[in-house]
Amino acid sequence: MNVIVSNKYQNMLATLDIDVIKSINGVYTPEDLVSLFTNFYFNKMILDITAIKDYQDIKNIQTLSVNFDMSKVIILLDDSEKVNSAAYLSQLVSMGIYNFTRNINAVKFLIDNPNTYKDVAQYHNLNGKVVDDKPVDYDTFTKTGSGGLRIIGFENVTDNAGATTLIYLLKRHLEVAYNVVALEADAEDFIYLNDKSLKSIAASDLSYNISNNPDAEVILVDLNNSHQESLCNEVIYLIEPGLIKLNKLIRKDRDIFDKLKNQKIVLNKSILNAKDVNDFERETNSKVFFNIPYLDDKKEHEPILDQFLVSLGFSRLNSSASKGKIFNIFK
Repeated sequence: MNVIVSNKYQNMLATLDIDVIKSINGVYTPEDLVSLFTNFYFNKMILDITAIKDYQDIKNIQTLSVNFDMSKVIILLDDSEKVNSAAYLSQLVSMGIYNFTRNINAVKFLIDNPNTYKDVAQYHNLNGKVVDDKPVDYDTFTKTGSGGLRIIGFENVTDNAGATTLIYLLKRHLEVAYNVVALEADAEDFIYLNDKSLKSIAASDLSYNISNNPDAEVILVDLNNSHQESLCNEVIYLIEPGLIKLNKLIRKDRDIFDKLKNQKIVLNKSILNAKDVNDFERETNSKVFFNIPYLDDKKEHEPILDQFLVSLGFSRLNSSASKGKIFNIFK
């Protein structure tokens, strides 16, 4: 039986199909956790790193490492820059902590297939120098084996912000280096893209379709207001920043940008330049993750999408453009 200690990712961890003997939610000091579980028998502890008070201070993780058998602990990392820095990951490995991931689907894999040092050696700095405290420049979500599956949801915030077409274009860019699946929930817009690999399904079948793609490294999901965000590792919220679209959005929900605080906001079908984006951020009190201009969906390759995907952590991409028919109408 397993133990779950959760905080920020409580809903995500609740979707795990595992036997759980005890589950707690909140923020705890390392001493709290030691007191609660030192004499408590469990198979594996799934530990949401945000449940550890001051978890970005590696000394608090060290306190756990000297009191627990860390081969029985699986740490679900958050997406903060500090935790995903080369220095932080190297220190985890130095403390004998090998089972960590940012992928909820990898958690279940690690229960039965724990990492060895060989699996995480790439994160370990052995040169004796201070490691640059920046995010690592290789895939932290999508490696083979326990790196597992990365599920990215897309949600149109403004009406018709372009999630369907963007997913189609991103799939084409990603599949030169990754095994990619694209799904849309509660819609049938994919049919107009003439690509039989795109799957239109009911929202109630989304979990089943995700779990039945064992070879996939990346699944892109057009959520279509299906309220299935908890199945995704992350959700990208698309906004078309035209004046009419934004005014409609604000009239519909004046608090929308408060609700999107700390979320990945991507401007799509955008005509904004860098200064305009800064003005947008200031006026909405939000942070834009990426600004995607209007794209020609007939083109096989758009360099701006490579930049977007690299910013998401997909480092295996190459820049070669594939060739094909310009319209691909008769497939």
